[in-house]
Amino acid sequence: MGAGHAHVLYRAGTSPVHRLPPEVKITAMVAFSIAVVATPRETFWAYGGYALLVVVVAALARIGPGWLLRRSLIELPFVLFAFVLPFLGAGERVDWLGLSLSVDGLYGGWNILAKGTLGVLASLLLAGTTTMRDLILGLDRLRCPQILTQIATFMLRYLDVLAGEARRMRVARLSRGDDPRFLWQLRGFAAGIGALFLRAFERGERVYLAMLSRGYEGRMPAVWQSAGAATAGHWVAGATVPLTAAGIAVTALVLG
Repeated sequence: MGAGHAHVLYRAGTSPVHRLPPEVKITAMVAFSIAVVATPRETFWAYGGYALLVVVVAALARIGPGWLLRRSLIELPFVLFAFVLPFLGAGERVDWLGLSLSVDGLYGGWNILAKGTLGVLASLLLAGTTTMRDLILGLDRLRCPQILTQIATFMLRYLDVLAGEARRMRVARLSRGDDPRFLWQLRGFAAGIGALFLRAFERGERVYLAMLSRGYEGRMPAVWQSAGAATAGHWVAGATVPLTAAGIAVTALVLG
């Protein structure tokens, strides 16, 4: 964990968003998502306000729209489903360019598309400005269940180790003339996966026992929890976006 592991979504920088403690950013992202989900689907103007907040945060974090759009393609299956809903929905229908569309399906598709896209963009901004180590540290400071932080910690610490082990096993297979690319070679590939699982399990047991012998109690060391923890100023700065989003949601609920 102390080796400075990063993930593929993280973009190193020194922006104000990067400098915020991870627990503040996690809380702000969750609160923003709750406000978006609570907004009625008929209040289209509210989603424009949320999109403006996302643009402002992206600009402060110095993350370009191209990077966000490319990574947001992960929601493509949901986008396709949203475009299909107007044709499959029941109830009142309207004609548009010779197509018979369901009114409820149009609202449902818009609801999925708007809320899903805003949630994905908010998550990408969090991941792009926070290292994986800091994400786990932030969850630990927020008193996330120990079992979740432990699993995430071990996964982060030994993901690269297991990937390297898998590469070495593949090279060993290739050096012996085994290149499992065809259907009749799947047996050897499956055996390699089983061996990798056993090695990972045994190594995890040894590492966990070694950590227990050194005083590990299931949480990050106290020195990590206290260093760089959020101050009142950080919480005030981080609350700007979720409070604005909450104000938009409340206004939309009252007017809607």
